[in-house]
Amino acid sequence: MGTADEGRQWPDEVSVDSTRTTLLQLLARAGVTTDDARELIGLVEAGALALAHGELTGEGRSVPGDKGEVYESGWLDGAGHLLEGLGALAERTLVRAVGAGGRQQDGADGRPRAGRMEVERARVAVMPLYLSFTEASDLDPEVTEEVLRAVLATMTLRGRAGYAGQLTRFTETHRPRLERLFQAYGPGSAARVHGRYSLLHSATSIAVLERLATVPQELRGEWDAAELPPAWLDGLAATWDAAAQPPTGVSRR
Repeated sequence: MGTADEGRQWPDEVSVDSTRTTLLQLLARAGVTTDDARELIGLVEAGALALAHGELTGEGRSVPGDKGEVYESGWLDGAGHLLEGLGALAERTLVRAVGAGGRQQDGADGRPRAGRMEVERARVAVMPLYLSFTEASDLDPEVTEEVLRAVLATMTLRGRAGYAGQLTRFTETHRPRLERLFQAYGPGSAARVHGRYSLLHSATSIAVLERLATVPQELRGEWDAAELPPAWLDGLAATWDAAAQPPTGVSRR
């Protein structure tokens, strides 16, 4: 160990395990099961490793000092091997965190049923995105869990783990279109509120629109399997199409 390493005083394995146990106990007191808590902790650990890998890779791995080509080649090879090891560790941690572990396979394509923490993570992800386009509505049909389970059923376990980022990229890519959609049909608009547009009063509409734009047939299969109102999905599909271009006149029948 070098002098620099000795001065860092990083948490050792025992300290990290103690912190993890403390977090598990605190979450248990809040009613979070051990399995759910371990899933959340595992995803944070995997994400931290993945972000560290991305940051180190993006630095360009410049060789310190000017010590000749042989030293530079050896240094870059060594750094490359370390990054490969870090990436492999991030992958193993992610696989362990999202492992199905006996969860019920009941999706239309045999994917594991979305668990409580997956639904909660999706709920947390959609709300700020939704509020960036419109206001919270008193007319929310309050079917968040059922809708998000149908949405998540179209995705693999790994896809669900990164869904917050995917939703953010979707809203950034399609922001003008989504702004037009919520302005014309969302809360506060002149559109009449009825079954066709009800889901636009729910933050889950962001997730449904993303799936409609990405895997519409799979979403319809899971929607039907969940016995959700077909009018909600048809309404969102219609508004998504109508908002493709700035309209000269929008029908709100």
